[in-house]
Amino acid sequence: MIQMTDLNRQYIGGEWRVGQSESVLDDLNPFTHKTITSFRKATREDVDAAYKAALEAKKKWDNVNPYEKRAILEKAAAYIEDNKEAIVYLIMEELGGTRLKAAFEIDLVVNMIKEAAGFPLKMEGKILPSPVDGKENRIYRIPAGVVGVISPFNFPFFLSVKSVAPALGAGNGVVLKPHEETPICGGTLIAKIFEEAGLPKGLLNVVVTDIGEIGDSFVEHPIPRIISFTGSTKVGSYIGQLAIKHFKKPLLELGGNSALIVLEDADLEYAVNAATFSRFTHQGQICMSANRILVQKEVYPEFLKLFSQKVSGLKTGDPLDPETVIGPVINERQAEHLRKSIEKGIEEGATPLLKGDIKGNLVEPTILADVTPDMSVAKEELFGPVVCVMPFETEADAVEIANDTPFGLSGAVHTGNVESGVAIAKQIETGMIHVNDTTINDEPHVAFGGDKQSGIGRLNGEWSLDEFTTLKWISVQHQKRSFPY
Repeated sequence: MIQMTDLNRQYIGGEWRVGQSESVLDDLNPFTHKTITSFRKATREDVDAAYKAALEAKKKWDNVNPYEKRAILEKAAAYIEDNKEAIVYLIMEELGGTRLKAAFEIDLVVNMIKEAAGFPLKMEGKILPSPVDGKENRIYRIPAGVVGVISPFNFPFFLSVKSVAPALGAGNGVVLKPHEETPICGGTLIAKIFEEAGLPKGLLNVVVTDIGEIGDSFVEHPIPRIISFTGSTKVGSYIGQLAIKHFKKPLLELGGNSALIVLEDADLEYAVNAATFSRFTHQGQICMSANRILVQKEVYPEFLKLFSQKVSGLKTGDPLDPETVIGPVINERQAEHLRKSIEKGIEEGATPLLKGDIKGNLVEPTILADVTPDMSVAKEELFGPVVCVMPFETEADAVEIANDTPFGLSGAVHTGNVESGVAIAKQIETGMIHVNDTTINDEPHVAFGGDKQSGIGRLNGEWSLDEFTTLKWISVQHQKRSFPY
């Protein structure tokens, strides 16, 4: 069985070692507030060693048969499936995920690794004609080099693997820095999985630390060619600018303020179920979560009734309890932020249709009805079990309200007329939107990413392959050409 105490070290150059910092990072259970384990933080020197190890290992990885690469990734997926129950426990313990959430996340991870396992066989090339006699133009798809990955706390296992596995499959070395709130599920657990799968030493490195210890060195280091960041828009903006400054390619998956639109001809009971899943899965701590539910006025009262009934029945509490749907938010700072957001929303005129208690990190669900686009709660990303419900009159109004945000990550439209739903979906300024479904969707072979302030780049399937590789033009002159002088 995978043990927490086996995963509380840095993983650099294929070796498990203590970080060089004198400072200690405590890994806390967000429900019990007990210390799960502790890490000696990685320093700038540790980061440097990790990047150098990744670069050297990548050179050797270049010469590994692609079928062998595929087999290693497949072994990683199999190891997860064989140890699923242990990983479920880790997710519940470290980030307060419920059993349902943990199982959901693990399935996403397995499918992502299986998709990435095919990448070594897709490193194709092209031969293109030339206006020069005797010339052959070859285009080779090659690995970018070394990828730096910075992952968040909400879906740390999946959102780390979402970049790590495709980067490895495309032939790169990787250095992963998980969020300090989830260093195991977002970091060292992944190192353990790939170690057991037989990944060459040094190809994947994990550094557990924080900005206070390493500053900007993770991004500024000269070795990585790509920085893949998942997290808040504020931090992502800084990371992206820093990466560009140092001529590195940024991949940014950032915040959202997704709208779920319910038209008058929608199946209301089904729409309520989809809205509940879209908002309250993992306590609303998902970038794709429905922050705003837009309901046409004709069905607004009935929707509120059904939605309130549904949400009021969701159990909040210990994530280890299989009946729990809503576990703790990640820390008390987030809980306090939610409290202030709720209070401000009510002050601005929102109706607390359902107002849950906040005790420590446990935030019971809150439904704010009659929200208008100018209210603060409609403008910010509510990263917790709090949702805004907003009435609208016409389809054009719904589109306008949905687009009234700097974010553009996900969304949903519920209607009895699918093609009408698609027509509306096309007008929403967002990278992803789903007709008669939840706002939370991620499939390993379908383009994933946001528009506006929700991100840059697309991941999954062929799009991940494009992001983690580059193209090299090699021309071959088969016969002597004539030069003008």
